[in-house]
Amino acid sequence: MEQKTPYPAHLNFSDIQVGASYTFTKVISEETVDQFAQITGDFNPLHCDPAYGKQSKFKKNIAHGMLIGSLFSTLVGMYCPGRDCLYLSQTLKFRRPIFLEDQVTVKGTVSNKSESVKILTMKTEVIVDGKIAVSGEAKVRILENR
Repeated sequence: MEQKTPYPAHLNFSDIQVGASYTFTKVISEETVDQFAQITGDFNPLHCDPAYGKQSKFKKNIAHGMLIGSLFSTLVGMYCPGRDCLYLSQTLKFRRPIFLEDQVTVKGTVSNKSESVKILTMKTEVIVDGKIAVSGEAKVRILENR
């Protein structure tokens, strides 16, 4: 049977070390922003109307903050720990706008492990041109059934 979607990593709790970092990159295209607006119903002109974006303080459209924040779900669900995890919480601090066609680097660094409950704490960041645009902290439980 042909697999139609990428397959997530499958890291066990013991495989993950404090200080380890996991990253991926993505270009935030106009299509990505349009699809996010369709899914959420958030058609705020700051994100979706080029004429409005040109008149804004940013001089062009910016990506939805929660679109960018949702990339941490990709980090956790696909890269670390990947399969068999349960996202418990995520904080977000929006520090800089992200514009359409920006390439973002999504990074998670393991800052703590709680062995008794199999919970990872990760420092999370979205970086554009070497500058942190979004920062936060994720807590993830690894569901090991073996």
